Amino acid sequence: MDDFVGVKVVQGLQGKVSGRVMLIECETVPESFTQQIVDFKPTHVLLIDAALLELKPGEATLVGPEKLTTFPAYLTHMLPLRLFCEYLTRTVGPRIALLLVQPERADFGEGLSAAVASATERLEVALRETLP
Repeated sequence: MDDFVGVKVVQGLQGKVSGRVMLIECETVPESFTQQIVDFKPTHVLLIDAALLELKPGEATLVGPEKLTTFPAYLTHMLPLRLFCEYLTRTVGPRIALLLVQPERADFGEGLSAAVASATERLEVALRETLP
């Protein structure tokens, strides 16, 4: 349910940022887009995901990929995000950050909780103002 937060933010940014920004709806398999990312040669990569961070539902934090081993993350990816980030760093060398959002509902289903839906709107606005 709330694990859809990253996809929802990307969908909200479509058509609202410059062509210098590549937006990808990776869902649970960002590694499927590795070649596309490598070919784009980004200087920065921002991954947006839900993670159990012991915060209030909808609260977000920005961390580096090295933090993926220091907190109990709720990540549903086939390949651990830490390995994905390490591969991108070695092949392309971008600065990588993760924008992680505390879910309220981490069970299977559809639709974001009210807290995470509100966070999604705030994140979209902040990213539109920040991205080139």
